[in-house]
Amino acid sequence: MPAQSKIDMLEKVNGSLKSAKGLFVVDYRGLSVKESQEVRRALREAGAEMKVYKNNLVRIALDNAGMPNIDDLLAGPCAYVFYDKDAVAAAKVIKEQSTKLKKMAFIGGIADGQPLSAEDAMAYADLPSREELMAKLVYVIASPLSGIAQVCAGPARGLVTALEAVADQKNAA
Repeated sequence: MPAQSKIDMLEKVNGSLKSAKGLFVVDYRGLSVKESQEVRRALREAGAEMKVYKNNLVRIALDNAGMPNIDDLLAGPCAYVFYDKDAVAAAKVIKEQSTKLKKMAFIGGIADGQPLSAEDAMAYADLPSREELMAKLVYVIASPLSGIAQVCAGPARGLVTALEAVADQKNAA
C-alpha cells in the first residue's frame, strides 16, 4: 500500500497534466532559488508553470492520462514545464532563460500528443509566436488588396495630374 503522501503527490501531478495541453522536461540543475523564482515568474507570464516532481510519479500520471511514453527522458533531476495555452511561448521562455542563466537545458517533452526530443523542443522555441504569425497573415492578405487599390486609383491619379498640368499651362499664359 503506497503512502498517503505519495498518493497526494500523484493527485497533484494528475491535476497539472489535466490542466495542461503539454509539457516540456528541462534540466534545472545548478539554478539557485532566486534564479528558479525568476524562471517561474517568466513562465507564468507566458501561461506556463514549472514544477518539480518525482520522475516515477510523472511516469504513473502520464500512463493514467493516456499520454505518450517518455520514460527515456525521465532520468535524473528534472523540472516539468506545463503549458496550458501556447507551447511556443513556453519554449521561448525556457530558451531565453537557458541562454541567460546558462544552467537550464531542454531534455524533451510532449506537445500535440507527441513525444519530443530535446532538439524538437528547441525547434518549438525557434518558431514565430502566434501574434507574429497573425501579423504575417494580415500582411499577406492586405498586400494584394493594397496593390489592387493602387492600380484602381492609378487612372484617377493620372487624370488629376493631367488636369493640373493643363491648369498650370493656362495660368502661365
